[in-house]
Amino acid sequence: MIIDSQRNHIMKISSLHKRNHELSKTSIQKTILEKTLQHIPTFQSKLSSTASVEFKATALDIFQINLGYMCNMTCAHCHVDAGPDRQEIMQRSTLEYCLEAIRRAGATTVDLTGGAPEMNPNFQWLVEQIRSISSTIEIIVRSNLTILVSNKHYQTYPAFFKKHRLTVIASLPCYTADNTDKQRGDHAFERSIKALKILNQLGYGQVDSGLLLHLVYNPGGAFLPGSQAKLQVDYKKVLFENYQLQFNQLYTITNLPISRFLDYLLEENKLDDYMQLLLDNFNSSAAQGVMCKNTISVSWDGYLYDCDFNQMLEMPVESKVPKHIKDFNLQQLKHRNIETGQHCYGCTAGAGSSCQGAVT
Repeated sequence: MIIDSQRNHIMKISSLHKRNHELSKTSIQKTILEKTLQHIPTFQSKLSSTASVEFKATALDIFQINLGYMCNMTCAHCHVDAGPDRQEIMQRSTLEYCLEAIRRAGATTVDLTGGAPEMNPNFQWLVEQIRSISSTIEIIVRSNLTILVSNKHYQTYPAFFKKHRLTVIASLPCYTADNTDKQRGDHAFERSIKALKILNQLGYGQVDSGLLLHLVYNPGGAFLPGSQAKLQVDYKKVLFENYQLQFNQLYTITNLPISRFLDYLLEENKLDDYMQLLLDNFNSSAAQGVMCKNTISVSWDGYLYDCDFNQMLEMPVESKVPKHIKDFNLQQLKHRNIETGQHCYGCTAGAGSSCQGAVT
C-alpha cells in the first residue's frame, strides 16, 4: 500500500515535473504502478494463476497508428496527455514505413489515433494511400468530434471520411452536457452534437448506409463502466429524442491508471481503492479477447508497442522482435509475447474494455 510519505514524495516530484526534465513523468508513473502497489499481485502472476490464459499475440490484423499527440482539446481523462502544446507528429517518412508494413502484413484494419489524428498534416494523404493498397481495408479514425467543427479546414473532413468510407469511432463520455464538459472542457458537448449532426446528414450512423459511426463512453470517475448493452439503449434513446441523432454501436472503455487519470487518482487519494477494484473484477474471459492479441501499435516516431497504453508508459514490444516499423517482420511480430504491467488490469476488469486503445 502507498503510505503517506511515499505518496507525498511522488506528488512532490509530479508537481515539479516538466517534459524535458531528466526524470520524466513516464518513469514516475511506472514507479508508482510497479513499485508502490505491492499489495496488488502483478498482472503477470494473476495471468499465471489462470491456466487458460496465455498472453501472446495470435495474429497481426490491426495496425493502430498514433499520428501524434497534438490535439485541440485537453481532456481530463486523456491517457495520451494530448493537447495543443504537444509537438510530437508522425512524419511522412515514418508513414511510408507504415504503409509498406500494411502491404506486407495484408492488414484488415488500420486504426488512426492521436491526439487528434486529423491534425497530422499528412492525414488525408495517408488515408488515400491506404485506400490505394486496398478498397476493403477498414480505416478507423478515432475522432474527438469537436475538431470537425473547429475551423473551415477541418469542417471539410466529414465529407472526406465519407468519400473514403472511414469508420468513425467518436468519444462522447456521456449523453449529458454537464458530464461531458467536466471531462472535456466547456462547450465540448455542444460542439460534439454539432459534429454528430453533420455526420448523420452525410449518412453516418444511418441504417444500411455502410457508413459506421460508433460512440465511446468512459466513466467520469474511479469506477467501472456499467453494462454496455444498457448504456447503448440509454444513449440511443436520449440522443435521438433530444437531438434526432443516430449511431451504430456504443463501446465502453475502462479508464486505465496512467497519465492524467493516474494523476487524478493520486490527487483524490483513490489509487489504492481503484487498483483493488480492478483486481477484484479481473475477468479471465475478458483477458482472452483483449485487442493487443491481434494489433500492433505504432508510435508517432515509429516505435512498436503491444498497445497504445504500453506506448504511453514506454513499454516497447519484447526484446527479441523488431522495435521500429522500418524493421517490420511479420512472422516475428505476430507470434510475440505481449508485455504486461499493472495497468493491464484495466482492460481485463468486469466485462472488459470493449474499445481498447486511444480515443481522444
